[in-house]
Amino acid sequence: MNQIHTPDPQGAQEYFRRKTSYSTGPVELSHALEAGEDLAVIDVREAEDYEKEHIPGSINLPRSRWSSREGLREGVPNVLVCYSAVCHLAATAGAEFAKAGLPVLEMDGGFEAWQENDLPTEKGRPNRTAALRQ
Repeated sequence: MNQIHTPDPQGAQEYFRRKTSYSTGPVELSHALEAGEDLAVIDVREAEDYEKEHIPGSINLPRSRWSSREGLREGVPNVLVCYSAVCHLAATAGAEFAKAGLPVLEMDGGFEAWQENDLPTEKGRPNRTAALRQ
């Protein structure tokens, strides 16, 4: 049986301080979108999943196209969305995009959390025109 170890309190404090600086929740993101805040929502799920349902106005940027940086914006938060709380695509994308100098946040819980909070969604193909305008 695995034993749960007590983490270093100072290390935990630093971890949680940093975590809240680079993540947001689905409800907070919804409020920011409703308020018209200047940000980009980047959905890193595969195109087929994005087409089934996604956050309104989000840009689909699956892993196979990360090098294009399509839809990512400089100087404003780029909120990255993946599948669920156990998905690491958004965190992986965040590390890559931050290395390129882009401001990024991860939405906690992924698209699954967005749905669980009954927040608005839309269906359809990725809007490449919107991504190119940004």
